[in-house]
Amino acid sequence: MTNRLKDLLKTPEGDWFNGKLTRHDHFKALARIDDALNRVPEDFTVEDRLRFMALCFGHFMSMHRELKFSGGFIHQLLLRDLDHDGPTDEIRFLLGNHMVRFSNVEFSLITGLRFGVVPDTSMYVAMENVIHQRYFPRHDKVSLDDLRVVLTRREFQQAYDAVKLCLIYMLNWILMGVDQRLKIPVWQFWLVEDLNPFDAFPWGTHVYRHSIFSFKHALPRQREERLQQSQGDVVLSVEGYNIYGLSHALLVIPQLDVDFGT
Repeated sequence: MTNRLKDLLKTPEGDWFNGKLTRHDHFKALARIDDALNRVPEDFTVEDRLRFMALCFGHFMSMHRELKFSGGFIHQLLLRDLDHDGPTDEIRFLLGNHMVRFSNVEFSLITGLRFGVVPDTSMYVAMENVIHQRYFPRHDKVSLDDLRVVLTRREFQQAYDAVKLCLIYMLNWILMGVDQRLKIPVWQFWLVEDLNPFDAFPWGTHVYRHSIFSFKHALPRQREERLQQSQGDVVLSVEGYNIYGLSHALLVIPQLDVDFGT
């Protein structure tokens, strides 16, 4: 059985290599959200923080700010990625003698995020006097650095503005773990203007799609780069690559009786 599963490895054991993985979900940034919510103007009082905690991402605030992360573990996990006949939006690993599945079911249990049908985001149209115009009047496209500056300044103009900006920051910088160079989609600013629809949005589906795409493609892209860098039998011994999405979720996969010292 084990030999048959090894035949399904996308990266044959003979091609395994030492890799240095960089992840892009930043749970340390929860401290920035803490700070922003704790320092809203007095006339907004503690209501902002209570509102945030009651919304879709509030439960993440109880997580430890210094989560331990093992890039080596995830690299070894990705080396054990298997071809399979199951749904294309899930990934399976060979751990010891076991095929272990990671799908939207496991992701939902790990994250507590809502799943469902993602609506057409083009339905969210520009509105007057929205948070995007209040804080980024000269920006058609807002970067994470732009948003970070506003949160650090803590000069909020209306009740729940801190909540709305923190929600977008957490979504993109922590849960989505997007590339720093990408701009924040403007529809998110329009959606967050009304906190109830934002809260009801199936963010689990949205974040999972982004994450599973990265999990499935990080190593194949690295394999291709290794082939391009190879000259004869010479291949770099340790190579770095990036993984986006909520990569911390992969750390919850049970290690079983597996020697990852390979």
